[in-house]
Amino acid sequence: ILLSCLPDVRERTLIAVKPDGVQRRLVGRVIQRFEQRGFKLVGLKMLQVSEELLSQHYCELRMKPFYPSLLHYMTSGPVVVMVWEGHNVVQTTRMMVGHTNPVEARAGTVRGDFGIHVSRNVVHASDSLEGAKREIQLWFQGKELLNWDSCDQTITLWSYSG
Repeated sequence: ILLSCLPDVRERTLIAVKPDGVQRRLVGRVIQRFEQRGFKLVGLKMLQVSEELLSQHYCELRMKPFYPSLLHYMTSGPVVVMVWEGHNVVQTTRMMVGHTNPVEARAGTVRGDFGIHVSRNVVHASDSLEGAKREIQLWFQGKELLNWDSCDQTITLWSYSG
C-alpha cells in the first residue's frame, strides 16, 4: 500500500565497474557505497563484454574520435555490471559517481576518489531514466533481475515520506 504513494521507489539504474575498476579490485568498494546509501541490488554479473554489446551501449559515441580506444579499453578485461533500485536512484547515483573527468570530480565521489583519467574513470552510471531502461535491457534479460523485499524496506520507505 505504501509503495503506491511513492511511484518512483522502484526506479532502477545501471552501474558498471569498468575494466580499470575491476583490475584495481575496487568492485567491493563501489558496491559498498550504493549499499550504504540504501539502494537495493537487483542484478549483478561479471562478463567479458563483446564489441557488439558495446556498440549498442555506446551508440551515441560511435562517430567520436575516441570511440575505437573506448572499445579497446572496455574489452580489455572483465566488467561488473549491476542494477540498483531505489528512490531517485538515477540522479542520486550520478551524484555519487561524480563528473566523467576525475580531475573535475569532487572528493567523496567514486570517480573523485578512485578515477585516474577521463579514460580510466572506474564506473559507468546511467544518465537518465530513459537511458537506464535502455541500458538495463541491453545488459540484462528480465529473469536476471530479481524482485525482492529487503528487511529494512519499510524503514527506508518511511524516511522518504518526511
